[in-house]
Amino acid sequence: MLTDIQIAVLCDIGRSIAFSVAKREELFRLITDGYVQKDGDTFELTSKGEAAVVDRGAGLNEG
Repeated sequence: MLTDIQIAVLCDIGRSIAFSVAKREELFRLITDGYVQKDGDTFELTSKGEAAVVDRGAGLNEG
């Protein structure tokens, strides 16, 4: 199960927000677990990451 911080990181990716050092650690865990992929210089949610956000009721376009 993903933590609130990990869900926040997934939402930040959807909004293209820069990451703090603490969130970068979570980001790399999410990559390892298949929720995020690196595409060049950017990060993108995988379908697994998108599903996790939807399942938790968090919106990518909420701000």
